[in-house]
Amino acid sequence: MAKKLHKLGVFIFAMMNVAIVLSLRGLPLIAKTGMHMFFFVLFASILFLLPVSLVSAELATGWVKEGGIYRWVKEAFGSKLGFTAIWLQWIQNTIWYTTVLAFAAGGLSYLFLDPKLASNHYFIIAVILIVYWGATFINFRGLKAASWFTTICVIGGTIVPAAIIIILGITWVALGNPIEFLKVSASDSFFPNFKDFNSLAFLAGTVLLFSGMEVNAVHVLDLKNPKKDYPKAVFIAIIFIVVVFLLGSFAVAATIPVKDISLTAGIMQGYKDLLHMFKLDFLLPVMGFLVAFGAIGSVTAWIGGPSKGLLATAKHGELPPYLQYTNKNNVQTHILWIQGIIVTILAFAFILIPNVSTAFFLLTALTVILYLIMYVLLYAAAIRLRYKEPKMKRPYKVPGGNFGMWLVAGIGLLAVLFALIVGFFPPAELPIANPRTYVWFIIIGVVVFVTAPIVINHLKKPSWAKKIKK
Repeated sequence: MAKKLHKLGVFIFAMMNVAIVLSLRGLPLIAKTGMHMFFFVLFASILFLLPVSLVSAELATGWVKEGGIYRWVKEAFGSKLGFTAIWLQWIQNTIWYTTVLAFAAGGLSYLFLDPKLASNHYFIIAVILIVYWGATFINFRGLKAASWFTTICVIGGTIVPAAIIIILGITWVALGNPIEFLKVSASDSFFPNFKDFNSLAFLAGTVLLFSGMEVNAVHVLDLKNPKKDYPKAVFIAIIFIVVVFLLGSFAVAATIPVKDISLTAGIMQGYKDLLHMFKLDFLLPVMGFLVAFGAIGSVTAWIGGPSKGLLATAKHGELPPYLQYTNKNNVQTHILWIQGIIVTILAFAFILIPNVSTAFFLLTALTVILYLIMYVLLYAAAIRLRYKEPKMKRPYKVPGGNFGMWLVAGIGLLAVLFALIVGFFPPAELPIANPRTYVWFIIIGVVVFVTAPIVINHLKKPSWAKKIKK
């Protein structure tokens, strides 16, 4: 009887997935695509979010030991590719911190009643460094210390602001006000121009917004009935995520001309216009604080996650013993220190690149491509393990036998490969002076970060597998 009390219900598990995926920072990016936002959201939901969820559930129930993506890919293709997969998940997340905190800086600029700060490079860097290191030190105190803070941030900084902007946006349209994105003739079609890859560049960024569902797949065995409850929870989560992203992005795009939407402060522009219409301008600083609060909570929640997976690889001898260290709270502090140094260096990209939105999207594009490469390994591992270990007990299996796995993983792979290709094309909506610089930035970044785990694996020694003393 006591055991049943620990089982998760469908709705609770669905909300756990919503919390890990949904972020208000994505609303300006989706809104900037204009009418195409509907296609981009549906593409990412049906061809990316759903396949990732189903495939991850099977892998998580079949191989339940620690390591996540590292263990799944390792079982399929060996330790080298397994380490590469977890490395890519970790490094893309490390780069992502700079983008989400740049978004938080955009919100805080309205708290200080100076929206121009959202384009101030030094203000953005200061916010990134102060908030990131503050969140890191909270994580040093252990999971319990970080979890209470994260919970407050998610409720107050994501759910409440999302509900407010959606209600205001719907009211704006209902009162007969003009819809800004419908004024742009180039965006009056549901489908983007597939012949122009520059018009599809934001698709890669949209895909990133729908990533992360594989993280909670490790909890699938905590459901009362994994085979039936997991798909239900996934569909509930997908519906909730799609509705918030679509209606929230619509609210931003309806009130702000597409060309004027800032990727770091766009949602605050939406709040400013909507609140002014209802003579609620005094709430703008409050909304700025809440939006920033939500972004900060998201960072706090993620700091200890992927780095924990990297710790598992260190314990298996894939990394030097120095990175096996954990403090008295069982936190991988040495890995977090290195992670923080990388974030600090990347933060200064906002000085090197004049336009803040361009810098934001450059880092986002690099993050997307690294994450997509990891998903290629994830899908390939799922297919491979169906044949390599067919007798492995999986409480949840992608329906339809091997054909079903090929279909689901194949659709996911095609979507990933398509997003990978368009991710190398600079978006037409941003003022990028030299497209070649954009492409070379992405290429060099991908080569460096993909080569790094290969080099580390080549240099590893048998002695690394020996556990060190705390």
